[in-house]
Amino acid sequence: MGNKIYVGNLPFTATSENLNELFSKFGTVDSAKIVMDRDTGRSKGFGFVEMSSGDEAQAAIEKLNGSDMGGRSLVVNEARPMEPRTGGGGFGGSRGGDRGGRSGGFGGGRGGDRGERGGNRW
Repeated sequence: MGNKIYVGNLPFTATSENLNELFSKFGTVDSAKIVMDRDTGRSKGFGFVEMSSGDEAQAAIEKLNGSDMGGRSLVVNEARPMEPRTGGGGFGGSRGGDRGGRSGGFGGGRGGDRGERGGNRW
């Protein structure tokens, strides 16, 4: 068991200090961080806590998973490594697939199964 914990379904008003205080009841908290939206600066509703030992982390998970914080039922479990992202989408990216080869993003072509001249648009 690792000592890094995922905490989900947080109230959007929760702070990293709130997480630190909540988890410190179960041992030494090395770090507590709520993930923030890069564009808006608001909480994304989840975060991560790192405890000093796996035993402390396990105790916190067992006691806090499903507990109430600000009217929300917390999801608390062992953090998993982030999976590698797959490419695609974004500005000007190709979306291909089973959609007739339409281009996505800004300035993309019309493509699709309407023929070269666009056909009936609506």
